[in-house]
Amino acid sequence: MLNAVRVRSVVYCRSELGAPWGFRVAESPQAKFHLVLRGPANVSLDNGDSAALEAGDLVLLPHGSGHVMKDGSSPRIRDLDDILQKHPVDESGTMHYGGRGPKTLLICGEFMVDPAAELMDWLPPLVLLDTATNGLGRWFEPMTDLVRTEHHADPGEAAIVAKVADVFLTDVLRHYLAVSSGSLPFAPVADGGDPAITEAIALMHSRSSEPWTVEVLAREVGMSRTSFSTRFHAAVGSAPIAYLTRLRLARAAGVLAASTRPVLEIARTAGYDNESSFSKAFVRQYGQAPGQYRRHHRPIFT
Repeated sequence: MLNAVRVRSVVYCRSELGAPWGFRVAESPQAKFHLVLRGPANVSLDNGDSAALEAGDLVLLPHGSGHVMKDGSSPRIRDLDDILQKHPVDESGTMHYGGRGPKTLLICGEFMVDPAAELMDWLPPLVLLDTATNGLGRWFEPMTDLVRTEHHADPGEAAIVAKVADVFLTDVLRHYLAVSSGSLPFAPVADGGDPAITEAIALMHSRSSEPWTVEVLAREVGMSRTSFSTRFHAAVGSAPIAYLTRLRLARAAGVLAASTRPVLEIARTAGYDNESSFSKAFVRQYGQAPGQYRRHHRPIFT
């Protein structure tokens, strides 16, 4: 299934943004991505997830979450569609927007994964990868080369950018999923599954870092604790918190292998208060400490 994964992307625009700047992208079914080619930026999702970005960072929003991209100081946020209407791209294919401060250069777009779309359910709402390290630089450099703002675009250049993005995203997703989801059972989220359990699983996947308990999950789906635990185990084959723990650790494994984010930061995103408790849980699941796992699973893109 992983070998069959293919990505089809659409590049909305390449954007040169002068501080202060900020734009909002509405929630939609389409997965989104932003690649930071130059300068700083910040991303904030409607669910509260956020991250500071720098050149070389790739942001994936697999579930099409509504979000805001901005520089560190912008108080004014406008819809991206409105900005594109009032600031159409120039002959080089670049949209210019914002003030006269430091410049940030982005590639923004959406993508579809076909086939094996159910694999996307394992991805968190926000995936942040640093392409300048861990073998991803081979894609970052040609993307930067293609998106030069000081020249007029050659015929067909936009199509080439999109095709490079297709291959880039395909390899990134394939590697991330390969190292993160291999030990997880597929959950009954398809038609025919228990609706209440499907709802609980959706909550875990969309808000995995929250301090869920069996009682809270049961209450969210309108069930008693005992009934929820019994039906969850029957549908999934494991207890609710065991499933949640494996999901959190699987996502953490993907981030470890495909980024250089600090282990403590990854631990907190996975719902752990400290690096020590995260490391112990990770060793129980994967048989390796987080740092060792990262070294053994560094991506090699071919």
